[in-house]
Amino acid sequence: MNKSPVRPNPDQLLKQLDLENQKSLRGKLKIFFGSSAGVGKTCAMLNAAHTLHKEHVHVLVGVIETHGRSETALRAQGLPSLPLKEILYRGKKLKEFDIDEALRSHPTVILVDELAHSNVEGSRHKKRWQDVEELLSSGIDVYTTVNVQHIESLNDIVAQITGVKVQETIPDSVFDLADEVVLIDLPPEELLQRLDEGRIYIPEQAQKASKHFFRKGNLIALRELALRRTADRVDAQMQEYRQDQAIQHVWQANERILVGIGPSKAFESLIRTAARLAQNMKADWLVVYVETPALQNISMASRKQITELLRLAQSLGATTANLSGDSVTHKLVEYAQSHNVSRIVIGKPTRSILSRFFHPSVSDELAKVVSDIDVHIVMRGREKAVKGSKARPGLDMRAHFSDEKKKGYVWALIISAITSLVASVLLPYFELANIIMLYLLGVMLISIRYGRGPGIASSFLSVSIFDFFFVPPRFSFTVADTQYLLTFAIMLSVALVISNLTSSLRKQAIVANYRERRSLALYEVGKELASALTTGHIVEVSTHHVAKIFNSKVAILTPDANEQLEVAQTNESSNAALQETTLLDVDLGIAQWTYDRQQQSGLGTDTLPSSKILYIPLKAPMRTRGVLAISPENNHDIYLPEHRQLLDTFASQIGLALERKHYVEIARDAVISMETERLRNSLLSAISHDLRTPLTSIIATTEQLKETISARTHAFKMLTGLHDQAIRMQNLVLNLLDMARLQSGTVKLNSEWHLLEEIVGSAINGLQTTLQQHRVVVTPMEDIPLLYVDAILIERVLSNLLDNACKYSDAGTTITISAKQQGGQVSVTFSDEGQGLPPGMETSIFQKFTRGKTESTIPGVGLGLSICKAIIEAHGGKIWADKNEKNGTTFTFTLPVKTPPTVSEMEI
Repeated sequence: MNKSPVRPNPDQLLKQLDLENQKSLRGKLKIFFGSSAGVGKTCAMLNAAHTLHKEHVHVLVGVIETHGRSETALRAQGLPSLPLKEILYRGKKLKEFDIDEALRSHPTVILVDELAHSNVEGSRHKKRWQDVEELLSSGIDVYTTVNVQHIESLNDIVAQITGVKVQETIPDSVFDLADEVVLIDLPPEELLQRLDEGRIYIPEQAQKASKHFFRKGNLIALRELALRRTADRVDAQMQEYRQDQAIQHVWQANERILVGIGPSKAFESLIRTAARLAQNMKADWLVVYVETPALQNISMASRKQITELLRLAQSLGATTANLSGDSVTHKLVEYAQSHNVSRIVIGKPTRSILSRFFHPSVSDELAKVVSDIDVHIVMRGREKAVKGSKARPGLDMRAHFSDEKKKGYVWALIISAITSLVASVLLPYFELANIIMLYLLGVMLISIRYGRGPGIASSFLSVSIFDFFFVPPRFSFTVADTQYLLTFAIMLSVALVISNLTSSLRKQAIVANYRERRSLALYEVGKELASALTTGHIVEVSTHHVAKIFNSKVAILTPDANEQLEVAQTNESSNAALQETTLLDVDLGIAQWTYDRQQQSGLGTDTLPSSKILYIPLKAPMRTRGVLAISPENNHDIYLPEHRQLLDTFASQIGLALERKHYVEIARDAVISMETERLRNSLLSAISHDLRTPLTSIIATTEQLKETISARTHAFKMLTGLHDQAIRMQNLVLNLLDMARLQSGTVKLNSEWHLLEEIVGSAINGLQTTLQQHRVVVTPMEDIPLLYVDAILIERVLSNLLDNACKYSDAGTTITISAKQQGGQVSVTFSDEGQGLPPGMETSIFQKFTRGKTESTIPGVGLGLSICKAIIEAHGGKIWADKNEKNGTTFTFTLPVKTPPTVSEMEI
């Protein structure tokens, strides 16, 4: 019978169409990938470009790093090239890839060598792969090269192999999103020969490289890494293609092993055998346990064994999964096909051939069903039957397979007796064939209510009673008509089939009910945690549900400011019963160990298993947010795989809720801080405007009065002091106004070309009175070029720094101002001979309302340096403070150097 083709999921299909639409608008990325320098990546890229050029494709060489290799430079001839852009860096002109010119040219294909290259400071992007991303977004196809040591995820491995930490890397996502990767491979012997011939580095560099990076062992390991990384990418592409095309059968391109286990200690040898097989084949391997309805009633010892087997597999490097299904075989095949498994490893059946004829083993069924996956049957050790109490298969399945089964046999006898009484009344009116239906009805009712055992007992009892009371000769097991023997056989067979089917349906209904309750529990917890906004509310919701579902005592521990755990408290409105469930004697040492190492400990784990409490880290995407401590009344519940899975899910939800609450608090504090800052700036602006007008009048009045009074009088001295204080007050008001304007973003730079020396002189002249008791030394600035700045604002910076040096330096000390050009910027330094900054305040001194001495008689509110920082950063520079070697403080700020206009341009 032909199977209908499996159609892809509509949502996945729409998503795929959207991705394809986005890809159609982007350029194509082709990476020439190699294990190290010198394998021929750039030459292969140039050869491919020449092929395109001959086909009249618009190919442009964006940048080629020849490293002095004449062979590479020769291959680049004949291809149109893009001029490199000169960037001034630390007094030197360096050449970099010109992305702006590349975008303007808009070729069909552009060659950009060395994808991991770091651009010179001053370029648009920090990394060359970011330039490539912009080119691709513009619809330009890009050819590029990269070595395996530049892949971010392999950086540490390469460092361990070669002893060299590669600084220039690219994200794995850039490599994985490439449309095509061409592996350029070269044996280590040939690569070393090329190194000796000088075809990779110049002789001095080649000799150094041969002693460190270019050793044969390193090259072999790097070659293997490159081959594996390429194979992993191809395997991922194959799985994506199979998913897009809804291909169910397996393509055995890369080995992947699936191991099926059961609830028995004998499967330990199977897991270890599979681990050795996977290691020898260098293959990924998966271990799964399929729980069918029949396995819901296994012993507690067997369930504990399952957990230990899965833990053993994880320790050996396997990926584990706990699946549910009606058939072990079909679930294994489905899982294997979805994960592109090439081999299935299972244990050899231990049952007899006769038993397997009526009930085929998993290996027998796999041999019939699987055609494109290899099946390995491994001998596993035998073990004696493990005695143990029956497991409780779910949260509400405790009594279905114990006490009620005993009641089922009693009710089987009662129902048979009632059916016989009813049949005796109906016997004069109905044939015996119709009377049989009554007994079959009773068997079905018993099977539905009490399961397979009582149903089978009811089947045999019904046949016996029917034979004894109703089949002639009555009240005897003797059968006069041999035809009734066939009737008895069919009746018994039908009764057994009905009891088996109804029992199976009943068990499946119970399991479905349990899964529904589990899903409902997860839904309720997730819904309530989503609305919880405080830690207390999260703890209240979590402890309530976890304690109720797992019949246990629960505590949640969260870290304080010092990363030390403490028991989190619920809200004060929590009821007394909930508070009682959280009264758990938690060992803070074990909990702290769990939090620090992010590993489970305590009951049912390998770490301190004697503890009566299980400690689970509350992991969130960013970090671990706390620890969940749970102490169940029945320790066996912890060993149930489905309970552990549910508990882990709860822990993840609690961790996410705590992390969400953390970021909600951060957002709230940020909003409050922004609003406070806005109100403060508005207040400062309003006050400053109101103070500015009267201060201007006071200053003008004192200047006029000083002209009319003799300088030798006491009144003149008083007017001078009043004038100086009014100017100081005016500077403070100007600072307040500047800060308010800078914070509001309304300041626009009125930049023009100025000499730095003139701005410094203007600032010193404006502070002549303040600088009377200090000596100001300005070093010559003839070599400083013109600066494109807002002179008024830069003068304000210089004035604030000079005023700050005067305030915190003794009279008679020297203030030194110097400037020098470094690369593409000019640095200006102010140095005083004061007491210097307190330790640790080199950065915080630039914050608003921060002063070097909190308890000081020196006037000021701590705004001057913060204004300097805002102005300098608005010009694209930086400012910082350092403590002098002897006494005092040095403030340094930088300003960018731009190309000044020519004389003709200035005349125009």
